[in-house]
Amino acid sequence: MPHSIELHRVLQTTPERVYKAFLDPEALVKWLPPNGFTGKVHQLDAREGGKHRMSFTNFGTCSSHAFGGEYLELVPGQRIRYTDEFDDPGLPGSMQVTVEIRAVAVGAELRVRQEGVPDVIPAEACYLGWQESLALLAKLVEADIPDET
Repeated sequence: MPHSIELHRVLQTTPERVYKAFLDPEALVKWLPPNGFTGKVHQLDAREGGKHRMSFTNFGTCSSHAFGGEYLELVPGQRIRYTDEFDDPGLPGSMQVTVEIRAVAVGAELRVRQEGVPDVIPAEACYLGWQESLALLAKLVEADIPDET
């Protein structure tokens, strides 16, 4: 049976920066691929009904897997809901990802729910990959680098 995973993180940044990191192609390749992988965005049409497609490549073996889907809901700075499907027929089904973002006293609270994860992917592997990705997300969005003038 497909399963679901839920993640929670508090980041010292604004909800707008977190939202942007999920929809900016250059940001996605910086933080979303878990450790040991590189990423490439092939398509990203950030609007409700728009499509997205990305691939991760194992840096050591050079093997790659692609996935993509459709944006179902986009509420700036608050909520992103989209589908994901793997190109690999061995990873069947459609997943739905819901990203909830809200302002809190110290920054932004992030909740991610991924539903319909294929049963061939252990839940623990999903948690591990997401934890690595969210650590990279924190490094990206929490950095406060002033513009050079």
